[in-house]
Amino acid sequence: MDTQIERFNVIIRVVQGDITCCKADIIVNAANTSLLGGSGVDGAIHRAGGPAILEDCVRIRNKQGGCPVGGAVYTTAGKLEAQYVVHTVGPVWNGGDHQEEELLATCYRHTLQLALELNARSIAFPNISTGIYRFPKEKAAEIAIQEVTRFVQEHVGLNEIIFVCFDAENAQLYSRKLQSPIG
Repeated sequence: MDTQIERFNVIIRVVQGDITCCKADIIVNAANTSLLGGSGVDGAIHRAGGPAILEDCVRIRNKQGGCPVGGAVYTTAGKLEAQYVVHTVGPVWNGGDHQEEELLATCYRHTLQLALELNARSIAFPNISTGIYRFPKEKAAEIAIQEVTRFVQEHVGLNEIIFVCFDAENAQLYSRKLQSPIG
């Protein structure tokens, strides 16, 4: 599955696959606040990218104490086919009454702003917070598409944004949301 549209001169794609195999200037990691790796996409990126990513994460952690929920930091991409990995910490879903939606939107805003500062032309996002953090997948897809659309409408620099969905359910959901006129 590969869905693609153009919005404000930026190609936005949805693909199903492994983000560690994606070719983009930036690969986004759905990290935890410790930045020391974990399970899911976080573990996969650390394994595929090699020890250089963890070394950079440790340096960041020593300097600023990790990364807050909604924040974003960048490291080398190590062995990945990217220039950088941007680590962003999505919220754990706790029923929706703890600013989870705003925090997830902030993840996208901070990550996209960092991409511009790094002069990236392409960026690949995983489905932030929808795994062990239990953020409702449909709500997460809406927020992701909405924030990306808003960002490319207001900023110039990125040429391609890719949502890399590990599973078919998310790929179909993101494709549907991307093709809807309100996305």
